[in-house]
Amino acid sequence: MSSTKLWYTHPPAEYIAALPIGTGRLAAMVLGDPTAERLALNHEWLWRGVNRNRDTEPAAHLLPEVRQLLLSGQFEEGTLKGNQAFGGLGGISKQPNRVDPYQPAGDLRFSLDHGSATDYHRELDLENGLVTVEYTAGGVRFRRAYLADIAHDLLLACITADQPFGGRFWLDRIDDAECFLLRQASIGHCEEHPERSEPSFGERSRRVRRSNPEFEPEIASAQTTGLAMTASLTLDGQFHRGIAFRAEARLYPKDGRITADGDALRVSDATELLIAVNIGAGAGTETPAAECGCHTLPHTDWERLLAEHVAAYRKLYAGLSLTLDLPESTLPTDERLAAARAGAADPTLPLLYFNFGRYLMVASTATADLPPNLQGKWNESLNPPWQADYHHDVNLQMNYWPVEGGNLAFATDSFFRHCERFIPHGRKAAADLYGCKGVFFPLQSDPWGRCTPESFGWAVWTGAAAWLAEHFWWRWEYGRDRAFLRDHAYPFLKEVAAFYETYLIEDEHGVLQAVPSQSPENRFVGTGRFPVSLGVSATMDILLIRETLRHAIAAAALLGVDEEQRNLWRGILDRLPSLKIGRFGQLQEWNEDFDEVEPGHRHTSHLIGVYPGDELDPERTPELWQASRVSVERRLAQGGGHTGWSRAWTACLFARFGDGGRAWDHLVHLILDFATDGLFDLHPPRIFQIDGNFGGTAAMLEMLLQSYGEELDLLPALPPAWPDGEVRGLCARGGYTVNLAWRGGALSRAEITALEDRTCTLLHAAGRYTVKDADGNPIACAADGHRLRFQVKVGQTVVIVAR
Repeated sequence: MSSTKLWYTHPPAEYIAALPIGTGRLAAMVLGDPTAERLALNHEWLWRGVNRNRDTEPAAHLLPEVRQLLLSGQFEEGTLKGNQAFGGLGGISKQPNRVDPYQPAGDLRFSLDHGSATDYHRELDLENGLVTVEYTAGGVRFRRAYLADIAHDLLLACITADQPFGGRFWLDRIDDAECFLLRQASIGHCEEHPERSEPSFGERSRRVRRSNPEFEPEIASAQTTGLAMTASLTLDGQFHRGIAFRAEARLYPKDGRITADGDALRVSDATELLIAVNIGAGAGTETPAAECGCHTLPHTDWERLLAEHVAAYRKLYAGLSLTLDLPESTLPTDERLAAARAGAADPTLPLLYFNFGRYLMVASTATADLPPNLQGKWNESLNPPWQADYHHDVNLQMNYWPVEGGNLAFATDSFFRHCERFIPHGRKAAADLYGCKGVFFPLQSDPWGRCTPESFGWAVWTGAAAWLAEHFWWRWEYGRDRAFLRDHAYPFLKEVAAFYETYLIEDEHGVLQAVPSQSPENRFVGTGRFPVSLGVSATMDILLIRETLRHAIAAAALLGVDEEQRNLWRGILDRLPSLKIGRFGQLQEWNEDFDEVEPGHRHTSHLIGVYPGDELDPERTPELWQASRVSVERRLAQGGGHTGWSRAWTACLFARFGDGGRAWDHLVHLILDFATDGLFDLHPPRIFQIDGNFGGTAAMLEMLLQSYGEELDLLPALPPAWPDGEVRGLCARGGYTVNLAWRGGALSRAEITALEDRTCTLLHAAGRYTVKDADGNPIACAADGHRLRFQVKVGQTVVIVAR
């Protein structure tokens, strides 16, 4: 139980300690107060929409001056001029940026007719995607169940008690001077609506379209949908100069009666109450009311609805299971955290964090059109930190680090739609800002697909699209879907490659340099007040360019296209600057061995070639590999890893280095130092930021299996705290599904199933394992140093057993 449930004996003290539910389109935080319940509601497309038509202005004519300054070593002046030309608003400009903030849709609130509660229990069941709150009041046992119904894309609550009950229910929203609200309560009879289904990515024809930014939605009139006799609450909103939205709750009481109480509803003498919550956001060509009308209940049988949800949920969540032969904690989750912080060993606490991370991805993406933002899909504030936006310089990418290996590939659909949504304006931005072909993506943005720089002091960076492109290539590596490679991955890679074809400039030695260039979000001595230094060919940019071109070449070769383009890209690769090792033995972050203003900086951007990328390798680039490890150690010695997501990245790096002990130490620090009682990741001072949750999940996957270059490394960084265990359903590059079992810290058995006929390569395996088919027949193997190679057939399982 302790590894698959978060549970508590009291309500949360704050929003970020509550329990999240979500379908992807919709989300809610369940506060669980027995006397005054609050479901804090969100819709993934509910961003204010005031700036959804913002645009870039021509500035490419300013690029030569900026380049001349930086190439001549005038970094402070070059950084100033670069930001003035290409940095936009926001940041340190003392002017607000134009990123629209992600917004709360409102709250469903209710108060049941009973006194104070005792014997309280609140839990989130990760295996079923179900939140329950139970307590006793006045001698009566009450039970509230909450779920984000993936089968029907609605938020559901079901209230029962040992005897008939009643209460008052209403919708509300935080005070907002820039939002007009209209609240209504109604009672009526509604007709049945059939179930609906959604096609897969590449075939999907979404009902809610957001492709027309010129559309100005209006508040729609109240509309009643559902089944049989019901009552409804509606909250219609319109942001000033922005979009409209609707939140609605439909109440289906069993027995008893329901009456209107102003803009609230009162239920009396019910034996069961089902509540269905829906939200519509007027972010496209469909009204909020019309969107709500597309998602209705086919019936009101709670047990059937629960079963339908669980079946749909498990198809997404249950593809991977990790079990440990360790005693489970019997403490509530908050008490476990307190005990561990006081020094008690709890080796299964990270397993709970792992399962919670996978749950959060399902809840953020199952029916989603958008990927999880800085706060996933959960926000209660009108002005969330960083607008709860899409940061493209690690945060969105980290959200997706556990997806491929963690058997959550469905979640990439919304990620790829997000990236492709930016392409049209990205082309304009590349031309306007830098006079380049291809696409420029901003460091910071919202869902509208606008590529304007919005963070003066940080925003002059061209690597965002390249880093996002990494995930397109991963989808091919893991999924082997040639249609996806042809229709999505390669076209995106070509757009990014086209930018660098026209952005790189030749220096006096014939080397192609990226100018301006930065290492997000760090600075070196000599650039004045700016938080990020502009320079020439920062290590991260060179690594991203290499990776983009290498993947584009490989994709084109697989598809048998663009041979001339491939030759051009190979020529660029041959002329890029070499990476350098600095005076401390570290991998240089910039082209020169500058002194850092903040040696313990939270970002480790220059180590992207170690993780999550694969440009650096202990065999192909041993000196740079070792220098990268020196860089990590130096960062940590100066206080690095001081945010949740930064600590998660550090754990991932040590796992990639094969150091399970150090990776474990940082994983534990991530949980104990940067998690709420509800296990949400924190950025100092106490800001919920979901990337650390996903980064920590990725670190554990990296400990168990690595597959760089489509070669499998089984248990490469198994932590000593997990001596015995089993994992089923891991995914690997090359199109493999992998099951592993280990005893005494060593692999005892592995099962490998391939998506295609091919040669399988195991690292550090020669002389250690025997390879058989599922019937126990030996399979011929060839040893090559520490590598072991053998043939696999599509759909057939190969068994690896320790000798």
